[in-house]
Amino acid sequence: MKVNQAHHAFLDKLLHLLREAGVSPEQLVAELARRGIAASPNALTDISGADALVLLETAVELSGDPCLMVRLGKQLGIANFGSFGFALMSCANVRESVRLMLRYGQVLIQPGWIVHEYEGGLLVRARISLGTAVQQQLFAELAFSNLAAGGRSLYESTVERSEGVEIHFSYSRPAHSACYKRAFQAPITFDCEHNQLFLPAQVLDTPVRTANRPEYVVFQQQCEEMLRGLYSAEGTTAAVRQLLIQSAGDFLDIAQVAERLHVSERTLRRRLDAESTNFRSVFDEIRDLLAREYLAKTELTIADIAHLLDYAETVSFRRAFVRWNGVTPSRYRKQHVAENASPGFATQA
Repeated sequence: MKVNQAHHAFLDKLLHLLREAGVSPEQLVAELARRGIAASPNALTDISGADALVLLETAVELSGDPCLMVRLGKQLGIANFGSFGFALMSCANVRESVRLMLRYGQVLIQPGWIVHEYEGGLLVRARISLGTAVQQQLFAELAFSNLAAGGRSLYESTVERSEGVEIHFSYSRPAHSACYKRAFQAPITFDCEHNQLFLPAQVLDTPVRTANRPEYVVFQQQCEEMLRGLYSAEGTTAAVRQLLIQSAGDFLDIAQVAERLHVSERTLRRRLDAESTNFRSVFDEIRDLLAREYLAKTELTIADIAHLLDYAETVSFRRAFVRWNGVTPSRYRKQHVAENASPGFATQA
């Protein structure tokens, strides 16, 4: 599991479900410690790899709810995935959504995915290799119930209800399989070779309800920034940029960024100073980048852009943009339209 906005949302939802079952974060941490995993209620996001699967298994056992992972997957909505979620919402159809998931899915709380063409459709297969058989089953329940819930929120018709869609699981039918019917609403086959979803050809052109090509370009760029950040070792400034891009729309402040980087706020300021910058400069750099992208490639109003960039008042955003670029947001948008001869692009003040 990667530590990002989706990971934090996953833990928040999991802890909420556990509290409903009468299990406190402290009880979860104590049980994890008994199993050899050191953590604290405020540092559960540090758990990754095989230990993350132990976390899932421990949560299910403490709750006494065998359907916990299915319920958790259903509650993790598209909005919990930040820029990736917005990119999915702006895709044209199922086919494009699948391509997006294959490229950027590794930044989320889910397994790697591979796709095979099969009988005119696609087999979307989860790569789950770590952990015991029980832990792999729990991870599959989480991943596929989340996939199904996301599909219901995105598409004009319920994709898994479409004729020909099938779900295959590699394990035997569990005793709690009744909750699968409510979560997946599609034919399910157990004891298969792989955990996978089959999408027939006619489903792949199902349109996304919120498709928006200009916004897709912007959010895809943000996903690219996150993807590059997975393998980046460029220093503190790059790490701060990555976290701010990931949190666009609900920006982290310096204290939250320091917490994500596991350093004190004072240490973060000192490291940025050593790289000849500071948090405000990096923050403004990201807001300027996103502002120019929103103005050039979307039809969002200036007020909407100001809100997305965490400005309480539109006039404050206008002043900042003039300071960064020497022109007003409206003038920048008009110049971009003229330079690119983009017919029909709306200019809104």
